[in-house]
Amino acid sequence: MKQQAEVIKNILKGNRRALAKAITLCESSRADHQKQAQALLAEILPHTGKSVRLGITGTPGVGKSTFIEALGKYLIEQGHRVAVLAVDPSSSLGGGSILGDKTRMEALSKDPAAFIRPSPSSGSLGGVARRTREAMLLCEAAGYDVVLIETVGVGQSEFAVADMVDMFLLMLSPGGGDDLQGIKRGIMELADLVIVNKADGDLKKAAGRAAGDYKAALHLMRPKQDCWTAKVVLASALKEEGLEAVWHHVQEFEKAMKESGSLKELRSDQAGAWMWSEIHDQLMDAFKDSHLDKLHETEKAVKAGLKPPTAAAREMLDIFLSNKTD
Repeated sequence: MKQQAEVIKNILKGNRRALAKAITLCESSRADHQKQAQALLAEILPHTGKSVRLGITGTPGVGKSTFIEALGKYLIEQGHRVAVLAVDPSSSLGGGSILGDKTRMEALSKDPAAFIRPSPSSGSLGGVARRTREAMLLCEAAGYDVVLIETVGVGQSEFAVADMVDMFLLMLSPGGGDDLQGIKRGIMELADLVIVNKADGDLKKAAGRAAGDYKAALHLMRPKQDCWTAKVVLASALKEEGLEAVWHHVQEFEKAMKESGSLKELRSDQAGAWMWSEIHDQLMDAFKDSHLDKLHETEKAVKAGLKPPTAAAREMLDIFLSNKTD
């Protein structure tokens, strides 16, 4: 208890080493570590919720990491403390994580007002690390008033991240109409702000045309929030241009959400969704940990075409539930 009190004290002081250790504890799958982590989170909860929570996604090669580093440095110059939670895809073969963002954001990672944490997705839905939400709360408790969550940009990760942030930023290239063809409509509908990156040099005019295409596309979509219409802004992460405009829109969004009461409602709904997500994950963990021999045997029968998947699932659930009620 004394040791945990010291950890909490150091986190609240903004100690980056204590913060990193606390996140590692939350990411551990050991039962004793999880018990300690939940006790820790309960203690720091009153000190959370005061940051601006931003989700950032984009098409491959659009320059997300370069942009996040440039934005992070800009915000620190404005007096903010910035945390970046970069969710990396785990290897489907070895299970390892690429974890390249910390090296790609070398300058930002050296700044004492920044904290960068690459977290492996470990196979969770859409590539979003299961404990990213907890890491976000810990960063808030440590005094980081802007938290950026970068998605891996594949599968359902964008939707999962959108459920844990205030504002969702979609980064696109100057491809304009051509680039729109490769973007799912659902991703565009998630966007509160579209950033056309690489708006410099030979691509500057193309970026301007692309911004027009994206504005037209957004105009056809229903706004996510009654108090806010998605905007499009030009930026160049390489030249560190457009950052002020991006931050201005973020501030305007936060102001509109707070004044309308939408931000409080959004975070309340997200907390409820988080609980149900945890119920799902913990039930799946408990299910997989029980009757493993029988489960593998049944799975083999399904794969061999000897048993219908629906019947097999019902059979395994009946066994699981009957054991839980014994």
